[in-house]
Amino acid sequence: MAENFNYISFGDWKCIEGNIDDITMGRGRMFEYTPSDTEKRLESLDSTAITFLEKLPTFLCSEIKASGDTVSMLIKYGRISNINLGRKEVSAAFETMIDFGEVEFEDIEAARTVFGADRFQLYRTHWAVREGDARDILKRLAEAKPDLAQSITAEDAYADDEEVQPPPRDKKILGKADSVEQFLKLLYSSPAKVGTETFFRGHSDARYELTPSLLRKWDNGDWQFMPSEDRLCKELLIAHHDEFHGDDYCFDRLVRMQHYGLPTRLLDISGNPLVALFFACSCRPDQLGIDGEVIVFRVASDDIKYYDSDTVSCLSNLSNLTYAQKNDIDLSLDPDAFNATDVAGKLLHHIKSEKGFFEGRIVPDDLGSIICVKAKRTNTRIKSQSGAFLLFGHEAALPDAGQNGIEISRVTIKNKAYILNQLDRININATTVYPSIDQTAVHLRDQHQSPKPARAASTAAPGVLPEV
Repeated sequence: MAENFNYISFGDWKCIEGNIDDITMGRGRMFEYTPSDTEKRLESLDSTAITFLEKLPTFLCSEIKASGDTVSMLIKYGRISNINLGRKEVSAAFETMIDFGEVEFEDIEAARTVFGADRFQLYRTHWAVREGDARDILKRLAEAKPDLAQSITAEDAYADDEEVQPPPRDKKILGKADSVEQFLKLLYSSPAKVGTETFFRGHSDARYELTPSLLRKWDNGDWQFMPSEDRLCKELLIAHHDEFHGDDYCFDRLVRMQHYGLPTRLLDISGNPLVALFFACSCRPDQLGIDGEVIVFRVASDDIKYYDSDTVSCLSNLSNLTYAQKNDIDLSLDPDAFNATDVAGKLLHHIKSEKGFFEGRIVPDDLGSIICVKAKRTNTRIKSQSGAFLLFGHEAALPDAGQNGIEISRVTIKNKAYILNQLDRININATTVYPSIDQTAVHLRDQHQSPKPARAASTAAPGVLPEV
């Protein structure tokens, strides 16, 4: 049986009750709680991704609910087929093989253990592709529903033991560079496009994802920070309110929070390719042998926003909503229906607190987008790095190949130590990239440290450390 399974969950129990032939899910909820690498392989939902999904065993579940001293959820096991893509929704046929009905658990922890779920997943409408053997889950469910044990055993006997792999990732690699000269040659070999601006980002490990720190996941697909976004922002504002006194907009505050290391929905990009190359090579000494990567973004000039844009305000103020409020956002609604919802009213309240003149009509499609934003150069780091940002909207993910208006390519970086020496000779180093006194001090310390002497044979008595 495949080492992955579909976990499809709906908050509305009516979507699970009775005979189910078809299911429909908003595209923004696809692949939540899915390991990042698997998500990136599937996010295009092309024919190979659809074929992979249709081969997987599938658990169709309701969100969990409390009833007295126990909790319960509806669970069906089966297969999906005939996946159909709409602009905002994905639909599929569902064939039920085992209907568990309403399954009771003594507590939420017991339910989480069955599916290996985190504390939020069971309360979330979403479609995940999880790692694991579906047979193990079926066996655990058999303990809760012993009358179905025979059906579960029969299903196991006819299970397909062929391991199914997701399709390969769709990365455009311009080439490999082991020197500054080779890096620039590769950039110049990629023709410029009229009506675009070019930005760069460096990763010291080519396996890193193009994901803002707020939206990063653990290896099993669970969120690291996203459910706590509003609390993270508010706690930092409470603790250091004076630092944000001059920030007019929520976006300005997010930029400052990002500067100080708080997880946000911003992804730093730079207009300077050599700065990105520096970041692609900067790492601990034991990581110099790991390939780095410079990501090249060609962004349509007309799509670039500025710090005072209304769209920027809409996306930035998502950070003020609680996780429960974000769960109520339905981007499949038309603008009139969406703006009539309670959560749209709450978001509008936060937007109007910084823009009293805002018209009061939020565009759902904009709210789920990823946009390139040029920020105010309010600190020396943004100035030195020619900084701009990609701002991620609600349930937004950036495909490996980019999206409409953002084209992405990559350069693999090798020989990091040599490149860092080359960059230092043209004054691209920690002092100029991080122009703060603490980073300058670290750079000077490392630059002027005397070489470590060869280790001499110790003459110290056993158990006594030699002087150093």
